[in-house]
Amino acid sequence: MNFKESKAIYLQIAERICDEVLLGQYRKEERIPSVREYAAVVEVNANTVMRSYDYLQTQGVIYNKRGIGYFVSADARELIFSLRKEYFMKEESDYFFRQLSMLGISAEELADMYRKFIKKQK
Repeated sequence: MNFKESKAIYLQIAERICDEVLLGQYRKEERIPSVREYAAVVEVNANTVMRSYDYLQTQGVIYNKRGIGYFVSADARELIFSLRKEYFMKEESDYFFRQLSMLGISAEELADMYRKFIKKQK
């Protein structure tokens, strides 16, 4: 996994796990890889992955069954969507809109670009 220097590694790993949940790689109530297994996959120290799992557990995305492992929460997908939307609206939208304004991109142009993007995704 290629990590960005601007964000803590454990948060990047947590985002990746969330992406995997959203993509259906891990389904609700399904066990995810152990800390050591996941550390080997992303090639980091197990303590870093443990920190990611702790973070996701506090967010309610995963939970621990003592002695068995970590599992995806029943409402993980909805929770991830909600958390990401909230983060985007609070943290990234100002920068995004500032860039649109500075570059002179109109709402109509943006809407057209978005429609094309959505069409390509299907």
